[in-house]
Amino acid sequence: MTNPRPKADQNESATRIGVANLTRMSFNGADLIPLWNELLLSIVQRRSTTVAAMDMSVIAQLLGDRVNGLALQKGALNIERVYRSPCAASPPRLRVLALAADTDIGGNTPLEFLLEGSDIELCTLYIVPGMPLPEPLPAHDLAIVVVPDSESTRITLCEVQRLAENWPRPVLNLPQRIAELSRDRLHALLASAPGVCMPMTSRLSRQQLCDIAYGRALLHESVEKTRFPLVVRPIDSHAGRGLAKLDGLSDIDAYLAQCPETEFFISSYVDYSGADGLYRKYRIVFVDGSPYACHMAISEQWKIWYLNADMAGSAAKRAEEARFMTTFNEGFACHHATALAEIARRIGLDYFAIDCAETKGGDLLVFEADNSMIVHNMDPPAIFPYKPAQMRKIFNAFATMLYRRASPAQATAA
Repeated sequence: MTNPRPKADQNESATRIGVANLTRMSFNGADLIPLWNELLLSIVQRRSTTVAAMDMSVIAQLLGDRVNGLALQKGALNIERVYRSPCAASPPRLRVLALAADTDIGGNTPLEFLLEGSDIELCTLYIVPGMPLPEPLPAHDLAIVVVPDSESTRITLCEVQRLAENWPRPVLNLPQRIAELSRDRLHALLASAPGVCMPMTSRLSRQQLCDIAYGRALLHESVEKTRFPLVVRPIDSHAGRGLAKLDGLSDIDAYLAQCPETEFFISSYVDYSGADGLYRKYRIVFVDGSPYACHMAISEQWKIWYLNADMAGSAAKRAEEARFMTTFNEGFACHHATALAEIARRIGLDYFAIDCAETKGGDLLVFEADNSMIVHNMDPPAIFPYKPAQMRKIFNAFATMLYRRASPAQATAA
């Protein structure tokens, strides 16, 4: 198999517009079609190839065309697997290499958002099982694994684990730790942690759910310690896709009629509504073992994530989120100090995030943990004036961790 990487001088100029820049443009309502056409023209005129194709892949996915977006990415990765992100400093103080999977823009850890405006250069090396590594590797001071744990990326994660054992530079977010973030394994990891509540999460096939629905099997025979109402979601679903609450056997059939998937996670439903009847969901980011507030979503419904909570439309909700952020160390983090410290210790990743809530009894209710949750500073400061400073704390902590973990002998001079 031939080496897919072009010559070094060509690679040095291979800087993408990038996921962060394109996502911000889309978030702010920009029309990305003219840019798509411009990139396409550059390919036709042979002024650029793989870099333009990778940016076109992102645009396609942002416009809802995941299939063609991934096809563009796959074609580009067959030619070139190293891509440079925009960097604010020249020369950079530090060079970081992300080890990524050939997956969609919601998969790999979105490091560009964490490093925007910094003096740290980011290159991404896509690991494709069966293809050799580029020679030489891009210059870097340390590497970080950004491959998520999912059914579609598990082979890649195993390949990265094999490579990481003899990597020439320090490697952060070791693959064997990421592999423990699957919802069922995460429950086993955190179930006994003091101050933590995470209901048993199990995998059931579509056939198993059908057998329960029609009385051919009992729920407790298929899943111990689980009872109605149930929370069900397809394996690898995020942002509420396919998430539902099943109050009894009669709900299973209707749910399966709407979801074509073949495997599901199920767990017992926990009512985490507050005294006012509202539900509050928190995203906490862990950097080098320390927790940071990322956001707080408040909703009238239990099925909540930040975009459906309409935080921008409620001054009262934003005021509560602002208090949560500004008093985080003395308030939420202090109250849950034991639980947060134990979560950081047991998960053992250098960087990850959790989505969580508080039970009626005051424990930390963990929904999921992931190394690839998006942490960004795109919210308009005119509406969310308290967010930029909090995001900067996270970004600075992440950069400080990278500086510390790269040895002085390897670090690039500023």
